[in-house]
Amino acid sequence: QVTAKTAFVFILPQYNVSVPTADGELVQYHYGLKDLVTILFYILIAIILHAVVQEYALDKINRRLHLSKVKHSKFNESGQLVAFHITSVIWCLYVVVTEGYISNPRSLWENYPHVYLPFQVKFFYLCQLAYWLHALPELYFQKVRKEEIPRQLRCIALYLVHITGAYLLNLTRLGLILLLLQYLAEFFFHMARLVCFTDENNEKLFNVWAVVFVVTRLFTLTLYILVIGFGLPRVENQALDPERGNFFSFLFNNILFRMSVLLLVCLFQASVMWRFIHFQLRRWREYWNEQSSRKRAASGAKQQAKPLKRDSGYHENGVVKAENGTSPRTKKLKSP
Repeated sequence: QVTAKTAFVFILPQYNVSVPTADGELVQYHYGLKDLVTILFYILIAIILHAVVQEYALDKINRRLHLSKVKHSKFNESGQLVAFHITSVIWCLYVVVTEGYISNPRSLWENYPHVYLPFQVKFFYLCQLAYWLHALPELYFQKVRKEEIPRQLRCIALYLVHITGAYLLNLTRLGLILLLLQYLAEFFFHMARLVCFTDENNEKLFNVWAVVFVVTRLFTLTLYILVIGFGLPRVENQALDPERGNFFSFLFNNILFRMSVLLLVCLFQASVMWRFIHFQLRRWREYWNEQSSRKRAASGAKQQAKPLKRDSGYHENGVVKAENGTSPRTKKLKSP
């Protein structure tokens, strides 16, 4: 029994409480230091699953494609992220639908702070933190190139800040919707990269990703404005109460603070869109340069394949005749 209790700390979420409801009691959870032990256990699980996907799927495909070292590294990165993103999108969509966060958008800010979480919401956040923390040692295990490490570290840090902030500041409902939108766009991007590695001329999924990316950015900005600009300022409990998990809703009563936060959000989304537009312009420029070089090569091959132009006239019995029927050769003058 002692070992069983210790094992439960590693496997199952802790800090469960019974919350009275109209239908009886409902078991929910809040966060604490024991969550670090659970996250550590699932970091090890994530490392094992990462190795399984690499060994039984990606390595076999790489042997068939015969990719270069640079493409090999990018293929492994996108392959791992495709598996993670599609799993997270399905799981997150199931959670937000069953909890009613999509059907009732007001639930994103009503009754804030959302201190008590359903089991599936807390378990989802713990697994997300475990996955992005496991990505740090994977940089060493996968022997990622030095020039790629800063980019991947920035990506991991952004996800960890977002997920940890939503979890600790009791904004888990808003965080779930934002993660769903982000993971959906990232899934199409990395899927398009995988298809491009197998067929460089196939750009259709990149076009689908471009549309999905723009739509998800618009939804993300709309959610920020809806929750920060209109939802949180109307929360009944506006007093600072860290013990109850109310950290900053009182700040949103100040219109200057609210507008400053919204301005920062808009600037961040604008910078993301600018990088996206720059990427699309570069991709289209490379595509048109490649198409023009192919046309020039094709036209050069046609010119080389054309037959040489013959002298004017026609052939008669194997002798070239001029247009007036006379021979093009000059006659020799007889000596007198």
